[in-house]
Amino acid sequence: MKNSTVSVTQTSKKLFIIAWILGLIFYFIDYVTRSAPSLMLTDLATNYSISEESLVSLVGSYYYTYAICALVAGVCLDKFGAKNSMFAGCFILGIGCIIFVVSSQFVGEVGRLLQGAGSAFAFPGCVYLASKGFSKKFLATAIGFTQCVGMLGGAAGQFLVSPLLDSIMDYKTFWVVSGVLCIIPAFAMLLMIPKPSSEETLGNEKASYIEPFKVIFKNKDSWLTGLISGLLFAPTTVFAMTWAVKFFKMDLGYEAHEAAITASMAALGWVVGCPLMGMLSDKLGLRKPVIILGCLGMILSLLQLVYLPDLFNAKLTFFLFGIFSGVAMIPYSVIKEANPDNVKGSSTGVQNFITFGVTSLSAPFFASMYGNDLTSVTDKLGHYHSAIWFWIVGIIIAIVFTMLLKETGEKANKAN
Repeated sequence: MKNSTVSVTQTSKKLFIIAWILGLIFYFIDYVTRSAPSLMLTDLATNYSISEESLVSLVGSYYYTYAICALVAGVCLDKFGAKNSMFAGCFILGIGCIIFVVSSQFVGEVGRLLQGAGSAFAFPGCVYLASKGFSKKFLATAIGFTQCVGMLGGAAGQFLVSPLLDSIMDYKTFWVVSGVLCIIPAFAMLLMIPKPSSEETLGNEKASYIEPFKVIFKNKDSWLTGLISGLLFAPTTVFAMTWAVKFFKMDLGYEAHEAAITASMAALGWVVGCPLMGMLSDKLGLRKPVIILGCLGMILSLLQLVYLPDLFNAKLTFFLFGIFSGVAMIPYSVIKEANPDNVKGSSTGVQNFITFGVTSLSAPFFASMYGNDLTSVTDKLGHYHSAIWFWIVGIIIAIVFTMLLKETGEKANKAN
């Protein structure tokens, strides 16, 4: 009987690892669809019969439902497990992609909102599956690899999708194919992920919906970690993945493909930066110094773009910027370390909620200040420099918030 139990446990772990791999496909497509609209603004605006400025607001609505459903995702995973939660998230993203091609502004808005709602389940769901499939010894590596795959999707959403749109498919085909590629792993995960054990089911039924959030939101460090992450995510998700292509083309005179390649290097830098900065933080046993180091690296990279543009190629600068901005993931560790063990699952949802709440607010603010006058501004270079300074100021604010944050690294815990 004992051997049978061990065998079932080992089988379950393997199934969770396979499901985690399927979840990585979900997370990859999440980031592809998050960044791809920047390559087809004109086509989408024509499809919905709206201005490009209005379209940017429509595309940015993704972050509204993403932020709200980040909380829902955490609750669903804690209460119902990964089987139904991951199916629902992946399936909703797929439907959101498919209906995004309908020539109606209302339907397009609904599609983008569904994309944000479904995508909110991807990262916390992958973390949940990894925690079930991997031992603690390899869990951090699995989570780091998860984020790498996501950022690879962000990069692919620009430098791979661009040539595809130029030669193989139109933008409508892209969205339909993306939707189908989401729905397939959704059903695969529904079949693959083991059902919760009777003990887990009983524990989930007894778990409170509200109490974990009371604990987390009462902790000032929870708010600080979310604000820091949001301020460090926004330059990549809002500028590099949404606006940079347009700025490079309109303000700097780049060709479309060159602009897409350059913008994608920030996401590619994240692929290296997320695990690298996490490893550095673990090695030092400290969180705050590494966050500040990353912030300073981001600022220096942006300043070089403004004042010494010929010092390095813009692709290299954006790649380095992406590496340093990988510190935006460290607050995800801090919020878990700053809160009790019994709310660690929900803390990821809270972190995503605050982080992408900041992103969803900064997107229209940036658009109104710098994005909407791209076609009419006369001082192109000055306009570009002012836009870069918008993000520098945000990163400086993140440094201030980091100073106020309680250190939660291993060395700080040993000292206490």
